[in-house]
Amino acid sequence: MSANPNPLRILVVDDEPPIRRFLRTILSAQGHHMLEAEDGQSALALLRRNAVDVLVLDLGLPGTDGFEVIRQLRDSGSAVPIVVLSSRSDESGKVRALDMGADDYVTKPFGADELLARIRAAVRHRLQQEGERPVFVSGDLAVDLVRRIVTVRGADVKLTPREYELLRLLVSHAGKVLTHKLILREVWGAETDVQYLRIYIRTLRQKLEADPEQPRLILTEQGVGYRLKAPD
Repeated sequence: MSANPNPLRILVVDDEPPIRRFLRTILSAQGHHMLEAEDGQSALALLRRNAVDVLVLDLGLPGTDGFEVIRQLRDSGSAVPIVVLSSRSDESGKVRALDMGADDYVTKPFGADELLARIRAAVRHRLQQEGERPVFVSGDLAVDLVRRIVTVRGADVKLTPREYELLRLLVSHAGKVLTHKLILREVWGAETDVQYLRIYIRTLRQKLEADPEQPRLILTEQGVGYRLKAPD
């Protein structure tokens, strides 16, 4: 296998040795360098001494849990991408972690391809924020953020001001799951009924998706929020 031209330094924080071994295997196979910690305090100490490109973080840690790790990192001004590992039934935990500043999540049990995709998306999202491009393209959708022009398959699409603001928010965080709470706060300015959001998502899909009933651009994260498909 050829060397990875863009290796990442990835800190994995999980108290289960089998999961750390599994992650070490798949990450090293991709040419990435993995650091590891089994609890939150050790992770925070490692992060004070080492620069990392992304943090893969279990929420259910002994002592200082994953939520406290997120809080301390974001309160300190750290923008390191954080991909959370969560249990299948813990929707409220996923939402809480994302609202606190995590970038994405993977539900246990997870596959190697899924985790690697989430890591790439989280790192790419941070890079996009640092040098945001004025024109976004994903599949048939193109959004010119400077001229506020939206096209699908080359044809102009007319959006209401609120629809555009919702799409602009999704575009600026493409590939990242956004919680209902975050979207409502950013677009409506307050937490209002999530049903309003569902109505606007439905109308956006009708205008942007080839098949609104089988969306491929604006994806639902069940019980959590929505994600706009990142550029290929």
